Amino acid sequence: MNYYLGVDIGTTSSKAVAFSASGEILSQYSVGYEMLHPQTGWCEQSPDEILRAVIDVINRVQVELAPAQPLLISFSAAMHSLLLVNKNGDPVTNSIIWADSRAVEIAAELRNSSRGPAFYRVSGVPVQAMSPLCKLLWFKKNSAYEFELAYKFIGIKEYIFSRIFGEYAVDTAIAAATGLLNLETLQWDENILAFAGLEKSKLSEVVNVKKIFYYNSEKLHPSVGNLALPEKTVFVIGGSDGALANIGTGAVDKHSMVITIGTSSAARIITDKPGTDPSMRTFCYHAKDNSYIIGGASNNGAVVLQWLAETLLQTHESLPTLFKLAKNIPAGSDGLLFLPYILGERAPIWNSYAKGNFFGVTINHTKAHLVRSVMEGVIYSVYSIGKILMEKNPSIEIFATGGFANSPLWLQILADVCNCRVLVSGSVESSAMGAVVVGLESLNLPALPANKILSVHEPDAACHETYQVQFRKFERIYELLKEEFKNDVLPVVKDVPVSVVVL
Repeated sequence: MNYYLGVDIGTTSSKAVAFSASGEILSQYSVGYEMLHPQTGWCEQSPDEILRAVIDVINRVQVELAPAQPLLISFSAAMHSLLLVNKNGDPVTNSIIWADSRAVEIAAELRNSSRGPAFYRVSGVPVQAMSPLCKLLWFKKNSAYEFELAYKFIGIKEYIFSRIFGEYAVDTAIAAATGLLNLETLQWDENILAFAGLEKSKLSEVVNVKKIFYYNSEKLHPSVGNLALPEKTVFVIGGSDGALANIGTGAVDKHSMVITIGTSSAARIITDKPGTDPSMRTFCYHAKDNSYIIGGASNNGAVVLQWLAETLLQTHESLPTLFKLAKNIPAGSDGLLFLPYILGERAPIWNSYAKGNFFGVTINHTKAHLVRSVMEGVIYSVYSIGKILMEKNPSIEIFATGGFANSPLWLQILADVCNCRVLVSGSVESSAMGAVVVGLESLNLPALPANKILSVHEPDAACHETYQVQFRKFERIYELLKEEFKNDVLPVVKDVPVSVVVL
């Protein structure tokens, strides 16, 4: 039986997932890699280590399923990475990822100028240190030698495709997250490039997410090693992990919101036209065809619970065991409230200096209260993004993805806070599946069957009222404290254990 292969290049690992024509997962394999922190606030990865991981996962699945062959290989990738390469295509820098905060001061200056909001309206990318635009500006100001030496400024998926095919191409979904793409034309924006002092030739060619490449072993760069595939195997460039998670889940209209909580968290909807927020709280990126993804990402997902268990509670109990304790605590944690910003924050507050905070601690609160309040705090954070989307798009139901979807308690908290039905579908590998969906469309092949709904969580009205009171307090506490955060040291994103993602 031949198969379709989705490859997801993530923040902590790369994964290959083989799907049958019926949507069944036949095989999957993942390889992790490290984050590097050469200076405080810097967060980098080795592009060649990621390249090796991608090749490894493709080969592993290929060997396991032999003699079956992949009918197509389509890609998903994390957004906002930036690396500089020379004329030979060799990296001049590591891959600088979304968690890197070296450009925080440059981003703040641009955000508070007239140009920042104007660039946001054109590109849909909030002005923040995660943005490749701000990282480029940092290199121009602080590392002019590397800036001038660079032959191309690219992302990690572009690097991998350049090593396999000898071409520099970037899909519109990844390009849209750079802050350099015009959302209306889906081409590099001349005004933004001029401001950054960047020639268009320094960037990859912008291509459709359905762009097809045919494998030719003679084009392989020596650093790739052996890629055990038949000649002319179809590769599809695919899109971004966020957009493809929505597509893979089946949440493809403005009445379906995907909330993902893994290492970090996000809330996203797909619409049929681009749209930005007057207060620059949310992003808007191209997804595919006439579809756009609107939403926001948070730095603080299940990693906050791992921090709680390992650092404050100093326990070896598993997260499911801690969840059992938290289940006995009522909604609202008896008044205990937690701001989960231990890694700063992206949407909707875009404050790299934000910090975590327990509020309302009394002698009556226990370990179980701490766990429940942290679970609720993570949901308040993602709800602060989701409610912006729900204000413009009523009658939303939520599709839950990521490791947290394995916790019925956490799913129920989400339903109660948002006052929405929460659905868990069978597409546990939603980004990889979304990549395959795009790949099938590119070849005009039959679509995969619709995902089965595995569980449904209905909101409880009484709990929702309790959570609304707590959420209003959550917002007020942040507003009161945000000035106090400004002069503190920036948090550093650490490597995240696999258990955080899997739960």
